[in-house]
Amino acid sequence: MGAHHPGRPPDPYADLADVAAEARAGMLRTIEASGGWDADPSWRTAFAEVPRHLFVPSYWIGGGNGHDLLRGGDPDPARRVRWMRGAYVDAPLATRLRDGELLSSSSQPSLMARMLAELRVGEEDRVLEIGAGTGYNAALLAHRVGEERVTTVDLDPEITESARAHLRSAGYAPTVVTGDGALGCPERAPFDRIVATCTLPSVPRAWLAQCTPGALVLAPLATGLIRLVVDGPEQAEGRFLHTSAYFVPLRGAARRTEAVPPGSLPRRALHSELFQFLLALTAGVLDPRDALGLWLREGRPARERYGVTVRGPYVWSWLDDPEGPYAWPLPEA
Repeated sequence: MGAHHPGRPPDPYADLADVAAEARAGMLRTIEASGGWDADPSWRTAFAEVPRHLFVPSYWIGGGNGHDLLRGGDPDPARRVRWMRGAYVDAPLATRLRDGELLSSSSQPSLMARMLAELRVGEEDRVLEIGAGTGYNAALLAHRVGEERVTTVDLDPEITESARAHLRSAGYAPTVVTGDGALGCPERAPFDRIVATCTLPSVPRAWLAQCTPGALVLAPLATGLIRLVVDGPEQAEGRFLHTSAYFVPLRGAARRTEAVPPGSLPRRALHSELFQFLLALTAGVLDPRDALGLWLREGRPARERYGVTVRGPYVWSWLDDPEGPYAWPLPEA
């Protein structure tokens, strides 16, 4: 589909080019209909020209639970076609499992588009991605700002090795680093944008020190997406976007979870995504019953009413006002 990328090796799945073109066009229509890149429509070109199938040569459908592995190298032609079509479905694809635990996936394309659009990337911006995954997101960023301005970090050497291979196959060579994403990548700093593709327990301080003034940080936290404006090495603030976001947790990070006893809360509240967001954001700090009372009193607040502030040694989440009555400390990331 489209012109051949000048630095891209021949596509090993060229015999499925027509299937790929049709499937990719369908993915673009779906992202468009979802409003995925409404905030920055220029991302459409990157999604149209970066071949997702080169980043998912194999994946499990059904999150791995069904143990149905689809592979581009499958000897069965029908299963190869199914693999190619599935590579462009607007859904997350499980790409790496270990002992039944999901370690890496290719995120839902419409969510990726929304995150990239909301990152408000400029043509000259230097971007740090936390969580290399398959390398697909780094390729999209490299297509937009140039591979020399993109750095992606992951803790797992197997993940970074495969991401490099996928990126080479697609003709891109951003910097891929094996390391602790919570520490950022000081040797490649400073950055104008930082985007995480893994859920965080808090905001890593190291990131802020590696940002230029006015830089944006976009990261999954609780079950939402926080976008922070960085005002200095120890200061940042921002609000959550309206969309939900579920990602694999940052490897090595502490998790904030608090079991809610069955029957202790109304079923309607437990089934509310917005109440679950508040529970996740305040886990270990706010009693679930107190959280329910707050949520009802405040009119079942949407995600956009919540925010996060970093000021010196303190990091906290809040409702409506960082200095208001509803504020909860976040742990060290």
